[in-house]
Amino acid sequence: MTSDMISIMWVVLIILFTLVEAITLGLTSIWFAVGALGALLASALGFGFEIQIIIFVLVSAVMMIYTRPIIKDVLKVGHNKTNIDSLIGAFGYVTKVIQPGETGQVKVNGQIWTAKGTSDDTWIELNERIEVVAIEGVKLIVRRVETESIQSA
Repeated sequence: MTSDMISIMWVVLIILFTLVEAITLGLTSIWFAVGALGALLASALGFGFEIQIIIFVLVSAVMMIYTRPIIKDVLKVGHNKTNIDSLIGAFGYVTKVIQPGETGQVKVNGQIWTAKGTSDDTWIELNERIEVVAIEGVKLIVRRVETESIQSA
């Protein structure tokens, strides 16, 4: 292969790896795109194909090993962000009695949720005011708030 053909091959690989990364967002193929860029630079400087392959492999490996964990933490890749954590500290009221060790229902921010009481609560009666203290899966963990019961929805 000619030097120009090899350079075109590296450009095509850069584009391919970048497109795959853009589609998957898995922080995997972008490092190969960076490795291909390093090989393209080696090609432009006149290094042989074998050296270009070595540079491609080394740059890709080094980038993946040393920068992927940092970038993954910064970008929070693999973490699904939801607004459910904003419910912690929110207030609502009981729509179905919560018995000790059992689940009931509460209305918080206009939505009905399955809930269970904290271990220090015995019963949380209908229309009693509650505060969300934690979330376990799709259940709210609530505690009784020492105020009068809510009479209306």
